Amino acid sequence: MQIKEEWRATPSGLLRARGLGLALGGQPGPFNAITDVANVEVGYTTLIKGSGPLARGSGPVRTGVTAILPRGRGRAQLACAAGGFSLNGNGEMTGMIWVEESGQCEGPIAITNTHSLGLVRDALVKWNVRSSASMGQLWGLPVVGETYDGELNDINGFHVTDQDVFAALDGAGSGPIEQGSVGGGTGMIAYDFKGGSGSASRIVEAGGGSWILGSFVQANFGIRSELTILGVPVGRHLRGGEVRSRPMGSVIAVVITDAPLLPHQLKRLARRVPLGLARTGSVSHNGSGDIFIALSTANADAFAAGEGPRAMAFLPNDELDSLFEATVETIEEAVIDAMVANRPMTGANDLEVRALPHEALMALLGSRQ
Repeated sequence: MQIKEEWRATPSGLLRARGLGLALGGQPGPFNAITDVANVEVGYTTLIKGSGPLARGSGPVRTGVTAILPRGRGRAQLACAAGGFSLNGNGEMTGMIWVEESGQCEGPIAITNTHSLGLVRDALVKWNVRSSASMGQLWGLPVVGETYDGELNDINGFHVTDQDVFAALDGAGSGPIEQGSVGGGTGMIAYDFKGGSGSASRIVEAGGGSWILGSFVQANFGIRSELTILGVPVGRHLRGGEVRSRPMGSVIAVVITDAPLLPHQLKRLARRVPLGLARTGSVSHNGSGDIFIALSTANADAFAAGEGPRAMAFLPNDELDSLFEATVETIEEAVIDAMVANRPMTGANDLEVRALPHEALMALLGSRQ
């Protein structure tokens, strides 16, 4: 398979897993990102400021906001069929009770740090009201997920503002997206290496059609000894510089496809996310919030305003295996990319988190490539 440049590196030039030479399976879309699904847009606000000792309210700041618009800004308020799954609930994703009740997700999705979740949720409501004033939207229950960045970031300084959320939403775009220490993933740690934002996609043949499935993760979970890449327990050998004394952290995953699926089928996709995480070594520790949502951008007319019965196309259940496989593959690759496409980071109290060492990793994988 020819490796496209967008699969090799991020827009800023950071090597991705395929650029490093990892032999990952499946056929990615053009950008190997969630933005391969038509109309999906991703935006980041990245906040990096200060150094040295932690001074609450002043910094250092290593945090941000990620915004994902399943239908883009042009149709941001039009709902998508959706389903979710919580593997371990030591975390938060707002709006999920309504997703479970209604089988749909309305408006953009955002991801940030744990203690900014409420502000980001409220800012999303403000943005939705502003953006849909002519449509008469009177209320909303936006979906916002979080993971904890308090080792590197002044998390109790509450540095994320409404304007940061608006900037991520208004600046969201399609095409190749940056990965690693950007947006909500700025201060995150995965398997005791620098983690953060990761994304991947697959072209899927199912039900007589060709579809795109893309995943996005905010990776902030795992301990070094658990890290597994392509079946090799590399974390047992890449030792030194571990910063977490106990299992903690979380992972948020968003899966979007243009395949026509019903809410219960999307819940089935969300339940496959843990299989992709497990390929990287995750055991879903007690202290981890592992929460996932899956959406379909198909059937837009069924969610448009109006009265009367609606019709929805959907794939039969026995045609879903290739979408299950794509979910597992994209989650695995997104987690790996969140670490590979990254650099070391020094944060609060001069704590330094190592980046995943490329040469040492490839030496360990050896003949597996």
